[in-house]
Amino acid sequence: MLVRTLVAGLALSSLAACTTPMAYTDKPMTPFDRDTEYAVEDTPGGFALTVNYGRYQFIPESAAVATACKAALTSVAHDVAQRKGRQIEQVNEQRIKLSIGRNGFSGVTSCSATAPIAWKG
Repeated sequence: MLVRTLVAGLALSSLAACTTPMAYTDKPMTPFDRDTEYAVEDTPGGFALTVNYGRYQFIPESAAVATACKAALTSVAHDVAQRKGRQIEQVNEQRIKLSIGRNGFSGVTSCSATAPIAWKG
């Protein structure tokens, strides 16, 4: 009985140690910087942007990663718009979908975020 309990406990703890964020796109990702990659899908009024962001954290701080992930999404959106010679409306934070995961073995907390980006004017 004790062995069964230990095996079940180890299996559960290993599953809890590794979670991955939801994948919001199946498009190939383009590197942006050391911690960020992104994918763009054109839409009639702008584009849909998906960002994957991850970094090592000795002490897990999901809120810090969520904030950095949203900032990365906004940064990438402006960069994409600039390369297309356009301006975008302010990114509506309420429309950002966010998913966070952590790999307990590597210490990397990662985030996937997606949002619709609208062209200005």
